[in-house]
Formats: sequence, C-alpha cells, structure tokens
Amino acid sequence: MKGYSSDQIRNVVLLGHGGGGKTTVVEAALAGTGAVSRMGRVEDGNTVSDYEKTEIEKGYSIAATVVPVEYDKSKINFIDAPGFFDFAGEVAGAVRAAEAAVIVVDASAGVQVGTEKAWNVCEKFSMPRLFLLNKIDKENVDVAQVTEELKAKFGTSVASLDDKDELMETVAGTDEGLLDTYLEEGELPEADFVKGLAYGIAAGDVALIFKVCATGQEGVTDFLDAILKYVPAPTAHAPYPAQDAKDADITVAPDSSGPLSAFVFKTVSDPQSGKISFIKVISGKVTKGIEAYNSNAEKPEKLGSISFMRGKAPAEAPEVATGDIFAAAKLQFTHTGDTLCDKSNIVKFPPVDFPEPTLITAIVPKAKGEEEKIGNGLNRLGEEDPSFAVEHNAETAQILLKGQGEIQISIITTKLRDRFKVEVDLVDPKVPYRETIRGTADVQGKHKKQSGGAGQYGDVHIKLSPSPEDFEFSEELFGGSVPKQYVPAVEKGLKESMQKGPLSGSKVVNIKAVLYDGSYHDVDSNEMAFKIAASIAFKKGMEEAKPILLEPVQHVEIFVPDEYMGDVMGDMNKRRGKILGMEPQTGGGQKLVAEAPLAELFKYAINLRSMTQARGSFTMRFERYEEVPANISQKVVAGYKASQETD
Repeated sequence: MKGYSSDQIRNVVLLGHGGGGKTTVVEAALAGTGAVSRMGRVEDGNTVSDYEKTEIEKGYSIAATVVPVEYDKSKINFIDAPGFFDFAGEVAGAVRAAEAAVIVVDASAGVQVGTEKAWNVCEKFSMPRLFLLNKIDKENVDVAQVTEELKAKFGTSVASLDDKDELMETVAGTDEGLLDTYLEEGELPEADFVKGLAYGIAAGDVALIFKVCATGQEGVTDFLDAILKYVPAPTAHAPYPAQDAKDADITVAPDSSGPLSAFVFKTVSDPQSGKISFIKVISGKVTKGIEAYNSNAEKPEKLGSISFMRGKAPAEAPEVATGDIFAAAKLQFTHTGDTLCDKSNIVKFPPVDFPEPTLITAIVPKAKGEEEKIGNGLNRLGEEDPSFAVEHNAETAQILLKGQGEIQISIITTKLRDRFKVEVDLVDPKVPYRETIRGTADVQGKHKKQSGGAGQYGDVHIKLSPSPEDFEFSEELFGGSVPKQYVPAVEKGLKESMQKGPLSGSKVVNIKAVLYDGSYHDVDSNEMAFKIAASIAFKKGMEEAKPILLEPVQHVEIFVPDEYMGDVMGDMNKRRGKILGMEPQTGGGQKLVAEAPLAELFKYAINLRSMTQARGSFTMRFERYEEVPANISQKVVAGYKASQETD
C-alpha cells in the first residue's frame, strides 16, 4: 500500500447499533474498489474486519478494526467499531483516531438504542457525522419514514440530499456570504453549495443521510464520493488539547511540517506477532526505524517495524504522514492512551476515556493451581481492552473481574481458554463484610500448657470497647503483672485475631483494647504464650460485646431517561437503596443519586440495562460501612457457620 499525503486521507469511524451492517459496508467498499476479489460475509466468517477467532465464532464484531480503502487517489481509513454496548471501550478508543463518524442505521429497524448512543458519542467529541441507511433493499423498508424518524429524534441538523431546497437553506445559514447569495438569487451555485455543505458538516450543523444496500454493493460509490467531498481532512481538525513537559495545558496543531506527535488509540495482543500498537499521527511524520519518545512512560521507543494494517493483513509503511494511521509491533513500554513524540518537543495527549466497568463477578480456575495463569492472561488481555478491570481482593480471597456486561466477560473467559489455555468458572463475588462491637467486655485470656519440659503460660485481662479508629491498643498495667517485654506480643495476638471475626470470618474493625492486668510465670512465660492468651481473650470479648456485621455501602449515580425513572427508583428501593436526590441533565434525562449496599449491586448493570432498554448507565464508588439489617445478618452468619461445619 503506497503512502498518501495528509490531504488525501480521511479517517472515519463506523458507529451504530449491533447488526446494522457496519462490517458489511466495509466489505462492500473493499469489493467495490477492487481491494478484494470477493466480498466477505459475516455469516461465513470471512470478512476483513472480523478476523479474530472469537468474532468468527460469535458472528459479530468485538474489537475495533482499521480497514483502509483506496479510492479516487485517496485513502479512507475506516475504523469499524463494535455495535454491542459491552464493547464501548473499543468505541472510546476508535473515535480518538477519526475526524468524522458514519452512523450506520438498519433501514428495516429505524432508530435503535445504538443509534442514539452513537449520536451521543459524536456530541461528546463534537465530531462531524453522516448517517448511512443500510439494508434499503429489505421488504417493507420506507426510507422516507426512517429519514423523518431520524429528524424527529436528532433535530433539524439531520438532512438528506433529496431535500435540496430545505438543505440549501440550511447550508446558506452557515455563512453570511452564502446567505446573502441565497437571499439575492434564491439558490446557491453548485460549488458554493458543496463548500458550504462541507463546512456545515465539519461544524456539526448538518448530518447528511446517505443510502446503501451493502450486500448488493448499491450506493457504495456515491457513499465513498461523499466521504471524500464532505469529511474533513486530518489537517483541517482543530488543534488538539495536550500538555507539555511541565504539565501545562497547550494545543497541538495537525501540522505536517511540525514536530512528531502521535497517539496510541488501540493495542492488540496477538499470540503470533506479540503486541501491536495502533497509532494516529497527529503532527509531523513517522518513518521506519525512527526513535520516538513515550511521554507517558518517559522512555524512548524505536519504531523498527511499522505497517499499514487492513484488518489483520499488514502492508509495509516506509513513511506515515500527518493524520494517517499505522501499526507498530512489539513496542516495549507503550500502552493504549500513550503519546509518542519528539523528545525535544514533549507533549502528552489526554488518555482514552474508557467507561467504568460496573458488572462484577469472581473468576476461579477449573483446575487447581492455575491462578497465576489467570493473572498473566488477564494482564495481557487488559492491554488490548482497558475497559475491564481485575481486582485481587485480599479480604475475600477472590479474583474479581469487572466488565461492561455479560457478553464482554464471556469473551474474556473464551480468550483465556483459547489463547492462554486456562479454563475458568464464574462464581458470585463474596461481600467483604466487616465485624465490630456495639458493647463492651472485660475478659480474661489464659493460656497454660504443661507437657513435659518447658511449659507455656500467659494470662491477660483486657477491656474491649468500640472505637472510631480501626484499632486502638493501650496498656494500664501496674505492679509488673505482665512484664513489659510481653506487651507487644499481646498487641500482635489481638491484631492477628482481628483478621477473622466470629460472625462471618470477616475482618474486625473499630475496636479499642486495653490490657490492664494479668500474670506470668518466671520459667514458662514467653511471647507466644501471651500472644495465644490475647487471642483467647479477644474471642471471648467479641462474643460478650454484642458483635455486629457491617457491609460496604456504595455511592451510586444513575443516568436515566425520564420515562424509566419510576422503574429505576422502585428497583433501587428494593435493593435497600436510599434515594438522595435527582439532577436534570443537559440533553434530557436525570441523574439519580443514591446509596445502596454493594451486595445488591454486583449484577446491577444487567438489571439497569434491562429496565431502560440499555439507555441507562451508572457509576459507583465506595462510601462507608454500615450495619447489616438483622434478617440479612442472620442469613450471613448461618451460612458462614454451615460452611465451617462442612470444612
């Protein structure tokens, strides 16, 4: 594949609801331009975009794929983004590499949730957008009706070339000179109309609608012509926000003569080729073998192997111009979201804004002893998909996998099996309960053991009471009842005992312990004996001081369209949640602020998606620990005791 200058390049991300035909549109463009001899089909697993084994098996896109299409002495870099909501992280990275979006709409289905989400992504990034109505050949498709549906949903900026008079008036309104011409002559010359329309699209004032039947390759050439005519070239993009070497805010112009700056928007962990970084050149140019500076890692990287990728197929890239996209293999320090630049002109672009993972499950190996393989596999997969997270919870001794939804988590477990040869099961997460006391206790702990030879003797009197601190310890000894050298052993025995409380085996917190009396033996007393005596006293004290169970409570912010507010509020009440308030959101909908126990939220992402037809979203963070209601506490304690009896 030859190199192209910046003005010959267009970068377009394909967005839309799953099943709309984005991948098929790319296939039609490849076939129509002669890049492939035969158009692939998603059903046959032979498309250029969906080349991963998992994508072929599932029959849908799970990763954003870069597919260049060479047409009319230009190159259009299509970035085919997944439509399923679980892969929003792929969309977040893909939009950072594009100057415009094409929102693909299944004409037989009309406006769907994914259409709305795609529009919202464009709004968030102030991204120029076009609509592409696909599958117009299907029976009972009414293109005019779908067009009106798009206009009703997204406003007057949505327009079709068929509505020439209405569109001409819109275009005239984008520029005073054009408006004067339009008012004087009643129309615009073709050249002025095209120029004004391109300006309106670039400014986000116009979202044009085009039509294709991708499977039959109908309308594809007109669509490619429209991209070259109306989508801005990379160098027309506004200066990019960044930071300099001193973390001061700056902007970087997409200038082909400027110093090198490039952004890593995607990483692939390929079993054969190793790590592949997909990079958009923001300014300057890249040539094979140059050394670039990673301003995030503060390390140099040699770009020894660079290529243009078409799906999984590489083509040598001796030089990459401003605005173009290339792939670099086996970069040592570079990850998604990093910036590569000239060391003499250090810049750093903002990282990819990945959505927070909210579906939580625990992951365990089917075979014993493979926890390390799971960890290594998840670390590798996390390089190519930073939208999921892994937590090793020391309190519950579980590996927690946090994702966007069930499909994403299923894909992760499939990749663990296929790539890293480790089979796993998904189990319910354990709640990291805590235990504390409401009352006080005054107890004795005595450890006495005589079995021939040196014995063991330790005797302590300890008062337990609630404390605002995790643990307070002091001594009020007198008369040498317990020698000073054994006091640290008593404190250590108490601390170790607090790791496992009597109610649920959970960590004990907010305890004040005062060692005030005891006794010792000149020969048989030692540190171990007093440590054991302290643990005996602690267990007695916990039983007498009215122990209670605590649970983590999360602060939750739920973003909900107005029509689902009643259902969401009712559901939150059922989850023992407390509604703290509501805030109207710009563009419609509400932010519902609430608090709810973590135990009720592990699978809330699934329920919220179901309640709101995938239009709702939420974030949560830990707030505090609160006492567990008596009826739930009884079940937790009973479950723990039953598990102890079976062990």
